[in-house]
Amino acid sequence: MGVKAALPSYELGFYALVVTCAVVYSGSGIFETSRDSMNRKAFRDGIKPGWHYFGRKMDVADFEWVMWFTSFRNVIIFALSGHVLFGKICSMTVPQHRAVMYMLYGISAVLGSMGLVYLMIILSHCLVLYSVALAKQKWLCYVAGLCCLASFKVEPFSSWQSGFVTGAFDLQDVLFYGGSSFTIMRCMSFALESSERKEGIYSIFDLLKYNFYLPFFFFGPVMTFDQFHAQVSTRELRRKDDEMKNIQVHALLHLGAIIAVDIFFHFFYILTLPSDLKFMNRLSDWSLAGLAYSNLVYDWVKAAVMFGVINTIARLDHLDPPQPPKCITMLYVFAETHFDRGINDWLCKYVYDHIGENHDNIMKELVASVATFAITTLWLGPCEIVYIWSAINCFGLNFELWVQKFFQQRFFAKLEAKIPEGMSRRIRALFGAVNFWAIVLYNIPALNSLEFALLVTKRLLLTGFPVSTLSIWFITYCGVQLIKERERILAIEEEKTDKAKVE
Repeated sequence: MGVKAALPSYELGFYALVVTCAVVYSGSGIFETSRDSMNRKAFRDGIKPGWHYFGRKMDVADFEWVMWFTSFRNVIIFALSGHVLFGKICSMTVPQHRAVMYMLYGISAVLGSMGLVYLMIILSHCLVLYSVALAKQKWLCYVAGLCCLASFKVEPFSSWQSGFVTGAFDLQDVLFYGGSSFTIMRCMSFALESSERKEGIYSIFDLLKYNFYLPFFFFGPVMTFDQFHAQVSTRELRRKDDEMKNIQVHALLHLGAIIAVDIFFHFFYILTLPSDLKFMNRLSDWSLAGLAYSNLVYDWVKAAVMFGVINTIARLDHLDPPQPPKCITMLYVFAETHFDRGINDWLCKYVYDHIGENHDNIMKELVASVATFAITTLWLGPCEIVYIWSAINCFGLNFELWVQKFFQQRFFAKLEAKIPEGMSRRIRALFGAVNFWAIVLYNIPALNSLEFALLVTKRLLLTGFPVSTLSIWFITYCGVQLIKERERILAIEEEKTDKAKVE
């Protein structure tokens, strides 16, 4: 109820004004703190020389971002440019064999960058999981796949396998574990889809074509085998109206995002500042809340840029890859929170939806979410911070369902039916605002540190109560109302589209 309930325009305008002023106020505090602290000795490792003519240094605390645009930049440009040119030639000359050509190019790129031993390790895992798929037993596919994944994530098996790869360069570990982990997820998808196939089994070459598609190989996203196989098997390659224009627009948007993040890092040290907790205690509650929120937004931007660039390449190859993650600013529901939509789709299809079914039963939902986060923990690499992140997010997802089930009882349903839809929307937004900050605080430990998350929680809920707590809650409520308004507009547009299709 209340999904399509409209609020007065002046009320929405007031909400937008409140959120804008709060963001500007919090941002100004972070900007001043960044400016005053860029020469602190404690921040030497995280802040490096940047734009001297502006008198600004750059936040380089994020290893991944720095890696992409320094040591890995030329590799990305060279490998993906070669793939685009190679793919275009194949699409024009032998479209019916393009998947084979992509596989050959991918194997050559992996061989050239990581060496023969690494390629043999990957092929051995592919062969093991292909052999398991022949039995057509789902439980065996899960056991074998998770054991293979554990061999790359758990010591001493991880070091034992990486020890076979001779030579050393800056990106060896990143490419080793990235390519290995995504390979296992793809092989599991292949095995599970093969076990459901009624007649026969897919060939080993179908698995190799799927696994060695270069844009997805090292960094994903994971595209389930059934989708990939159906799309690369299409012989008639036709583009939709304005598809190339949309691809170009998205490419420009990703370039703009890269430039924007680079500018942002010269003026807001959102990643380095939380490393000094003593210094953080001097900041206002508003600045701390802004830092926590900014860390999540940045991680979403980073994921959107990485997967966006890869997806652009995949679309040029006539594929429809998993979409980038939903912006954290537009989230107030745990069920929609994910930074890698490919892994999320994989987990939902093979674990979460498989066990939880329609997600109405509380016990099935609990088992499904625990199993999902257990596999996610193994995927991320078991360690203390990952255990904590998994436990609190698993709790948040289930608590969300428990609260929903509680308020769906007959008494509350009748009570809500008597309330005007606009008021129902306002009440729901109050709960959504609490959920929004639960999502922020539950994900900060993995994105920054547990100590910083505890500091923010203490300041917002204990020492900042009641002024900071209630004011930030109200501002978040205003933001949730704006999100709900966008959802209302999209729901109306979708309904109109569906009616037009029927007519």
